[in-house]
Amino acid sequence: MSSSPAPEDHAPQPSEDGVKERTHLGLMIDDAWHSFQTRVALKRGRIETIIPYTGYGSSSWIRVLGRVVLSDPRDIKPIADREVMKPFKEGLRGWRNFTSAPVRNAKVTVELDGTSTVVHADRGGVIDAHIEADLTPGWHTVRLRSGDSVVADAPIRIVEDGVSFGVVSDIDDTVMVTALPRPFLAAWNTFVLDEHARMATPGMAVLMERIIRRSPNAPVLYLSTGAWNVAPTLTRFLSRNLYPAGPKLLTDWGPTRDRWFRSGPDHKRSSLERLAEEFPNIKWLLIGDDGQHDEAIYSAFAQKHPENVRAVAIRQLSAGEAVLAGGRSKSGDSTNTPGIPWIYAADGAGMSEQLAELGIVDAGFRIDPEDES
Repeated sequence: MSSSPAPEDHAPQPSEDGVKERTHLGLMIDDAWHSFQTRVALKRGRIETIIPYTGYGSSSWIRVLGRVVLSDPRDIKPIADREVMKPFKEGLRGWRNFTSAPVRNAKVTVELDGTSTVVHADRGGVIDAHIEADLTPGWHTVRLRSGDSVVADAPIRIVEDGVSFGVVSDIDDTVMVTALPRPFLAAWNTFVLDEHARMATPGMAVLMERIIRRSPNAPVLYLSTGAWNVAPTLTRFLSRNLYPAGPKLLTDWGPTRDRWFRSGPDHKRSSLERLAEEFPNIKWLLIGDDGQHDEAIYSAFAQKHPENVRAVAIRQLSAGEAVLAGGRSKSGDSTNTPGIPWIYAADGAGMSEQLAELGIVDAGFRIDPEDES
C-alpha cells in the first residue's frame, strides 16, 4: 500500500517571492486555544485516543477516516477484552466531543492485511488518507495505531467495480429534523442533544431501505456541513433509526489560511467533485432539502457532471420549518439540467412514489408517513 501526502497544515507557507505569508488572526487565536486546551487536557490526565470513522473505497484503494484527540480515560473501554479501545460512552453529549483537544499532525499507522502505511492527521486531528489496497467488495476493517498502545478499528465499505448507482444524502432537515431557528440549529445539535432527542424525517428510513432493496450493492454516503466532532452521535442516530450504514462526509469548523471559518457549501461541492473523480461510472441519487443550498449545489454539480447524476430528490420543508430555516432556497434551477429528473416531496412517502416512477425503488409498496413520525 502507498499513501497520499500528509494533509496540508495551516502553518505559514512560502509565497511566490519566497517570503512566508503572515498567519491571520483567526489562526493565531485557534493556535492559542489549542495550546491552552492541550495543557489543560494533559494536566487532567487525558490520554491520546483514536476515534474511527467509516471509510470507503474501491477494489484498488481506500479512503481512511478518523480523528485523534486527548480524551478522558473513563470515556473509553475495551471491546470484547481486546486491546482495541471504544471511544466515548453511548450517552455522551455532543459538547464533550468539542472539549477534547485534537492531537495535531498525529502520526498514525494504518494496518491492513499484514501491511502497514504511515499517515498523518491534520491540524484538527482529522485523519483523511487515500491508500492503495486490494480488497473484495463489501465491508472490511482497518486497524489504526498511534504509538504503542493507542489502537482503533475503522470500518471500510468497498464498492464493487461494476456498480453504477449510489446515494448521497444530506442530513439536517433531510433525514433528521430539529425544529429550531437555523442560527441555533448547529449549536443545539452539536452541544446539547444526543441521538435519542433527534427526530427522524417521516418515511425517509423506509425510503432508504427500499432503495437498497432495489439496488443492494449501491453505496450510501451522508454529506453534511456538520463537524467531525459529532460523527459518533450521527452514527448512533442513523443506526437507531434504521438508516443504511454508510460513510459520513463531514468537515472541520476551524479556520483556514485565508478564512476564519470553513464554508459548508464549499465542503459539499468539493466532496461531490471528489466522488465524481473516484467513481466516474456511478450515477448518484442526490437527496437534500429546500432550506439550505442543496438545490443550487446539486444543480451546479448536475450541469458539470450530468453523467454522474441519476436524479435529484429535494425534501420540501413545512411552512414552520421553512420559517425556522430562514426561508426556502430559491437558487436551484432544474431547467438547467435537461435529462436529469428532479422530484419534490415533504417526506419519504412522497419521494418514494415519485422514485418508483423513475425505477429507483420498486413500485407497489406504500410508505405510511406515520410509520416514522
